[in-house]
Amino acid sequence: MAHINAWARELGFSQIGVAGIDLSSAEPGLRQWLDNGFHGEMDYMAAHGMRRARPAELVPGTVSVITARMNYLPRETPTDWQAVEWARLKRPGEGVVSTYARGRDYHKVMRARLERLADRIAQELGPFGHRVFTDSAPVLEAELAARSGQGWRGKHTLVLDREAGSMFFLGEIYVDLALPHSEPVSAHCGSCRACMDVCPTQAILAPGRLDARRCISYLTIEHAGAIPLELRPRMGNRIYGCDDCQLACPWNKFAQRGTLADFDVRPGLAGESLATLFAWDEPTFLHRTEGGPIRRIGHLRWLRNIAVALGNALRGGDASAAQALATRREHPDALVREHVHWGLAQAKLLSKP
Repeated sequence: MAHINAWARELGFSQIGVAGIDLSSAEPGLRQWLDNGFHGEMDYMAAHGMRRARPAELVPGTVSVITARMNYLPRETPTDWQAVEWARLKRPGEGVVSTYARGRDYHKVMRARLERLADRIAQELGPFGHRVFTDSAPVLEAELAARSGQGWRGKHTLVLDREAGSMFFLGEIYVDLALPHSEPVSAHCGSCRACMDVCPTQAILAPGRLDARRCISYLTIEHAGAIPLELRPRMGNRIYGCDDCQLACPWNKFAQRGTLADFDVRPGLAGESLATLFAWDEPTFLHRTEGGPIRRIGHLRWLRNIAVALGNALRGGDASAAQALATRREHPDALVREHVHWGLAQAKLLSKP
């Protein structure tokens, strides 16, 4: 494992672990989460069912799972980055994109480097059966990461590490090799409930119990239809994802910067005004998001999300938000048009909570 760890670090990974494939103890919790409908419109979750917790069913012949962690904070992230991000949320005219999504699509970065790691292992051990994943198949990523010593599951359900917080991506290599398992680590959340208390939509119902249907990340990325009326005011100026539970977590004062240029911030995805982002036509949107994760939601959802944020800014007293919204009052898409009209209607609620 020492050799694998060294090769992994050369590829930009921060830590490697190994988990077994018996995840049966996680199945009851997964089943209850699905039965409660907490997965929302993510129908693939239900379609895959318990297969997610059965690696050998997903990839026959799998004996072990190599897990990998990769830090994603941009290389130039300041030491007071949490305060910087909280400040963005207090500037209603600024569009806030989740930190992880400001650079290159992590799926592309992680998958390519996991394949390179697998190739390097094969050079040393000889050919072996494997398949790589990074948030791309029915895999219990956080569960496997926790079992392989990458950290513990925080109350927000994300994996936390004492020396790196939670600002990292996870990936896996399912292998037909019998490798020694890594030791899991103990949890260190204690009585802290900062992530639960700070959630704008109260999506974290209890420690480790997340209702994705209320999560702003789900609403702005996975959800295809109209955003529930009661949740729109709580979205503030968040237009793609939400970092609040991570910003509030005390362990993220130890979050590590990434080592790859791939995750450096792209122009326009940090510090840009909502009005400017709302003015992007589809070709501009596709160009500015090329190779990045934001492109997957498409231009219409992008406009939907920003319309909500502009409405929130207008309700807070930013009159210029109305001018931006008015430019798309007659948008041909009904979904965009409805959110624009909602946004404009917020002028009647100026400065009201």
